Amino acid sequence: MRIVESPNHDERPPGTEVTLVLLHSISLPPGEYGGDAIERFFTNRLDPAAHPYFQEIHALRVSSHYLIRRDGQMVQFVDPVRRAWHAGVSSWRGRSRCNDFSIGIELEGTDADAFSASQYAALAALVRELQRRFPLRDVAAHSDVAPGRKTDPGAGFDWARFSHALAVSQH
Repeated sequence: MRIVESPNHDERPPGTEVTLVLLHSISLPPGEYGGDAIERFFTNRLDPAAHPYFQEIHALRVSSHYLIRRDGQMVQFVDPVRRAWHAGVSSWRGRSRCNDFSIGIELEGTDADAFSASQYAALAALVRELQRRFPLRDVAAHSDVAPGRKTDPGAGFDWARFSHALAVSQH
């Protein structure tokens, strides 16, 4: 796993248990894969002149703990003991401010495209590792914690395929 440190993080509230993995999807520019735009975005170095869409988002200060590329390669932006800024206004099982108690994992993709077998394998292995370190109880989609505002990871994410990969990674 490669580490690219994002400045967009802070301390979790004292005594907060990390119980949720929150899945997202991202591609920059939208619908395009590869390149360094996602890394630039999460490190506040996105050039607004590089693509028209970047003019809309370049000033945002966001991050995720991890990114899983289409080929399964992983990048860590924020140590999971810290609070990354990925969920925004959100609520899960009656608790607001999901960033406080979640680990954000971005899958390189869109709401509509299917994710790769390599991504499911890497995601399952990562979640297994995180389960050894944190008292995780749930895995949810960004759309689950911010309905009406967010739609990712979208219809392209196959929950059954992820569950199968997670079960296989146990052995």
